[in-house]
Amino acid sequence: MIVAGILAPLEHALRAVLDWLGPHGTIGLPWGWSIVALTILVRVVLVPLTVKQIHSMQALQAHAPQMKEIQRKYKGDRQRQNEELMKFYKENNINPAASCLPMLAQIPVFFALYFVLRHFHPGQHDNLSWLGLVDITAKASTGWGPLLIVIYASSQIASSYFMSATVDKSQRIMFMVLPIAFIPFIIRFQAGLVLYWVTTNLWTVGQGLITRRLVPQKGVALPKRSSRTPPKGAAEDGAARKAPEPKAAPAAAPRRVKRKKRARR
Repeated sequence: MIVAGILAPLEHALRAVLDWLGPHGTIGLPWGWSIVALTILVRVVLVPLTVKQIHSMQALQAHAPQMKEIQRKYKGDRQRQNEELMKFYKENNINPAASCLPMLAQIPVFFALYFVLRHFHPGQHDNLSWLGLVDITAKASTGWGPLLIVIYASSQIASSYFMSATVDKSQRIMFMVLPIAFIPFIIRFQAGLVLYWVTTNLWTVGQGLITRRLVPQKGVALPKRSSRTPPKGAAEDGAARKAPEPKAAPAAAPRRVKRKKRARR
């Protein structure tokens, strides 16, 4: 299999980490909790990408009014709209793809872990149960696996809520619905893979809560603008500032009334 050959080095690395974390390794965790610990280690390694993701989301939020103005201005010409948005991203050093980097980086890890778990067999490995309920080598559709699927769907929706904070309403709804649509596909995987994804979803939720509370929003003090897309009302305000105020008319000098001299008698 081509994918297995490409991911072979990553598969061997994950196997070595799991052996180190597992029951017969240095840490001595059960295999289920070893997967949880492995997930946390992967997310720690991805922290630099996560920082870029947070900065990208902040930049998108800070420039959201200007981007909406571009979309409104060119709503009838989708190609021109995309061109103007790309120019705007370039002028303001915005990388919208940075918000997807942690997710994309985890896809190879997910499939490499799938190949690792294929070689786990109850007769050769012990402590394969997680919380005494779920066998990590069995399909998620068996036993208590559906409960893990419910936890997966809930955590994925919560994770999508934080990941889609900068997209429009229709796209956000799509991100919230996709986890439910993926359930028939996810339920065929081994429970250990679902456990990995549940853990990374919970990490994303915690990251989103901490980011909202502790990471300050970047100042929105009039971010850099393109000359092609002045914000609404800016032209009128500028004209009002430049227009000279009407000068008050000089006060009229008081008229002097000459008194008639009385004739002497």
